[in-house]
Amino acid sequence: MHGWIILDKPLGLGSTQGVSAVKRALRTGGYGKLKVGHGGTLDPLATGVLPIAIGEATKLAGRMLDSDKVYDFTISFGVQTDTLDLEGVEIARSDVRPTLADIEAVLPRFTGPIEQVPPAYSALKVDGQRAYDLARAGEEVVLASRSVTIHALSQRHPGLVPGSITPQAPALVDEWMPEQVRHDGVVEEITLTAHVSKGTYIRSLARDIALALGTVGHVTMLRRVKAGPFALADAISLDKLDELGHGRALEEKLLPLRAGLDDIPALSLTPDQAGLLRQGRVLIGIAADDGLHFAISDDVPVALVEVQDREVRVVRGFNL
Repeated sequence: MHGWIILDKPLGLGSTQGVSAVKRALRTGGYGKLKVGHGGTLDPLATGVLPIAIGEATKLAGRMLDSDKVYDFTISFGVQTDTLDLEGVEIARSDVRPTLADIEAVLPRFTGPIEQVPPAYSALKVDGQRAYDLARAGEEVVLASRSVTIHALSQRHPGLVPGSITPQAPALVDEWMPEQVRHDGVVEEITLTAHVSKGTYIRSLARDIALALGTVGHVTMLRRVKAGPFALADAISLDKLDELGHGRALEEKLLPLRAGLDDIPALSLTPDQAGLLRQGRVLIGIAADDGLHFAISDDVPVALVEVQDREVRVVRGFNL
């Protein structure tokens, strides 16, 4: 049991509660005591892909923090809250509402490398304390802007899945109009899809888009549809997790340890080379491109390694 269980996290559940649910399923199924950790926090008000690492895969959970993410999110215009989502209290109001054309015109300004100020209600630390703790205590929290990258940002069309828009079916998009479009052509809310780099705050992105449109707004729906290599197609519900635990069938949905490394090349080793790496030795004269590699021997994961100038050094070793 070394690998990944991908949860489709429901509304209201914290990431640590997701970890606890997997631990409970492992105990129920009699799998023994295993290390379990999550690969990137999701707020309780967010749903979607939550990678849970089991056993030796926990050594790779940190890599998920550095991976790109894809989110669907809804911006409701006219009200800004202190938390920038449904959980907070109103701090600003505007009667201005954008049109679909206004929104389409402004999105390119938020695509590519951008600067954004994280929400005051975030887990970032200020003088050793969490920003959200200071904000809840009534203190003014001013966070520095950070550089992030928005790889893609577009309007999401309900009912359509990625890949379903084809040259043979363009009318599906042309005929679609959001229910929130008023008779005067403006919208009360819009759902967007964003492919973002690590460190991006969707709540901040929504705030800034609304401000660029001459109004204010907050996030009313946030769903992570992809985290690194893991997508919703891999994910299971809590009910399914519980069912698999009781049926001692968690292996059915356990993705292999290497699933978290499918973005880096594999490096095949001989048994002797694998033995040296497991002893912490450096391999010399290995013909491989510089950079990270996933070292395997006889299809067994050995280590995450760094190759430089034909020398191979262990970054994270696996006890398998």
